[in-house]
Amino acid sequence: MSAEPVGAVLGADGLRRCGWGDSADDYRLYHDTEWGRPVRGDDALFERVCLEAFQSGLSWITILRRREGFRAAFAGFEIAEVAGFGAADVERLLADTGIIRNRAKIEAAIANAKVARDLDGGLDALIWGFAGDPERPAPRTLGEVPAVTPESTALAKALKKAGFRFVGPTTAYALMQACGLVDDHLADCHARGVR
Repeated sequence: MSAEPVGAVLGADGLRRCGWGDSADDYRLYHDTEWGRPVRGDDALFERVCLEAFQSGLSWITILRRREGFRAAFAGFEIAEVAGFGAADVERLLADTGIIRNRAKIEAAIANAKVARDLDGGLDALIWGFAGDPERPAPRTLGEVPAVTPESTALAKALKKAGFRFVGPTTAYALMQACGLVDDHLADCHARGVR
């Protein structure tokens, strides 16, 4: 007998939320106050692109718990600052225990800053041009939440065409979810529709 699909779970605080959002205090705060809410602005979106890329192959909580370290190491994710990083900065970042010390991802973040800095129209316009259908039915279970969509595939393609690295369709969809381009909170989650 297979288990029934699970919708939102009831937290100790009496609120229903997506199951992952009630699994740890860090996740609960992120789920309730950030995930799925619109993020606008080139620097703010650049931070999310970088963090999603660093997350590739790791759990999101690992990134979430090092977020302040990433912000300190990457000059608050100010595109103009990071675009100016050089070889000495790469070595500094590789020695920084407050972040994920992966050379390919560090170099990609710096290269992506240069692309974002020179992007016609800005990063905000590029990313938000791929926002999902706001009338899409709400998922009832986590199993109904896709990992990739046609929009995320198109966004990944557009980012790669512009010169971005570490931005495949799955990473692009995670970015879309996190930044409010789609609302993948479950139908009975208290955060569904909160914008």
